[in-house]
Amino acid sequence: MVVLLFFFFLLFDISRAIPVLDFSKLNGHERAKTLAHIANACEDWGFFHLVNHGIAEDLLERVKKVSTDFYKLEREENFKNSKVVKLLNETGDKKLENVDWEDIVTLTDDNENEWPSQTPGFKETFKEFRYELKKLAEKILEVLDENLGLPKGHIKKAFDGEEGENNAFFGTKVSHYPPCPNPERVIGLRPHTDAGGLILLFQDDEVGGLQVWKDGEWIDVEPLKNTIVISVGDQIEVISNGRYKSAWHRVFSTTDSNRRSVASYYNPSHKATIAPAPQLMKETNEEWNQAYPKFVFGDYMSVYYQQKFHPKEPRFQAVSAM
Repeated sequence: MVVLLFFFFLLFDISRAIPVLDFSKLNGHERAKTLAHIANACEDWGFFHLVNHGIAEDLLERVKKVSTDFYKLEREENFKNSKVVKLLNETGDKKLENVDWEDIVTLTDDNENEWPSQTPGFKETFKEFRYELKKLAEKILEVLDENLGLPKGHIKKAFDGEEGENNAFFGTKVSHYPPCPNPERVIGLRPHTDAGGLILLFQDDEVGGLQVWKDGEWIDVEPLKNTIVISVGDQIEVISNGRYKSAWHRVFSTTDSNRRSVASYYNPSHKATIAPAPQLMKETNEEWNQAYPKFVFGDYMSVYYQQKFHPKEPRFQAVSAM
């Protein structure tokens, strides 16, 4: 991994590449420095690569294999007959709006009976992978608590809501972005921020396409083998009272590659009430400086489903009025 990172830094302008952070250094003498790097990444980027995250290489390799096998065996032919393919074929040279060149299947604990069943090893592998990712997500949330000066477990407790422990929602989206004959006419995934809490992305090792908006330009999130890409969601932005920012990102389509993407999201319960942490609101005279409203996450999602690909600020305004 060290050699890989060395060549990564040689190839790319580090100042214009999302941070690459070593999670294992939290356990050594570089803990304070690593905490600071994570805080800076959340403040300045809302995105970062995580290496030495504790998920076994063997498991990651199995996830890659079953994901690729699954698409070829269970999804590829269906995608050829999908709405977006038909639109692309039927609209001449017109650029397509309000669609994405993406194939998706969603995995949750509640729909396990509907998980893909024809691909050998898929269910077993993803059940193990999701278990490990959820543990990692909760460790990262504790790091965010510490960096924000919040009590340990504050964010997780907020996500669980008043129903008690372990009510936060954890889902996984297995996506593929197949080769597109006219990538100039349709995007892989339109620009958006992530609605939820913390997103853990296991992206393709070789095929790029993911970009994040930073300082007025789109920056490539370069493939880096077996890293987990962390994305700050809208709810972390709210709880941090704007100290951490969710970032606009998109995926562009390509002509000659099928990009694999496995994104897992640790979100609040739909009944959870989300608001800036009291410790992060500054008292000015007799008023509290609260930059974000207090709302029920399910209400926010109702707004998000309608406005996902629009600026996020109106979403906060809309939910504050509910």
